[in-house]
Amino acid sequence: MLTGKQRGYLRGIANSIQPILQIGKGGIDENVIAQFDEALEARELIKATVLRNSVSDVRTACEYIAGLTGAEVVQIIGNRFVLYRESTNNKIINLPWYTKYTKFFNIIILLT
Repeated sequence: MLTGKQRGYLRGIANSIQPILQIGKGGIDENVIAQFDEALEARELIKATVLRNSVSDVRTACEYIAGLTGAEVVQIIGNRFVLYRESTNNKIINLPWYTKYTKFFNIIILLT
C-alpha cells in the first residue's frame, strides 16, 4: 500500500516516461498480463494507454491488471494509467518512507 507522499513521488517520475503498453480492441488476455508482468519486473513503474476501441474503460482495465500483477495503481488520467510494483531482482526506485509518525520519531531520537 502506497502512502500519499510515495504516490506523489511516483507521479512526478511518471511525468517524464512515455506509455510502453497499449490495450486495444483485443482486450486483456494472458499475453497482455504477461507483458505487464515482465515490464513491471524490469522497470517497476510503467505507463500504459487504453485505446478508444477497447472493450473496457481505463479504470476497469487498470484495476484488473493491477490485481492480477500485484501492482499498485499510481494514477489514472484520461486514457492513460500508471502502475508500480517493486521489483524482486532489479530494484530501481527508492520510495520515500515518511509516515505521519516520522516527526514524532525524529524528536525522540534528538532527545535521547
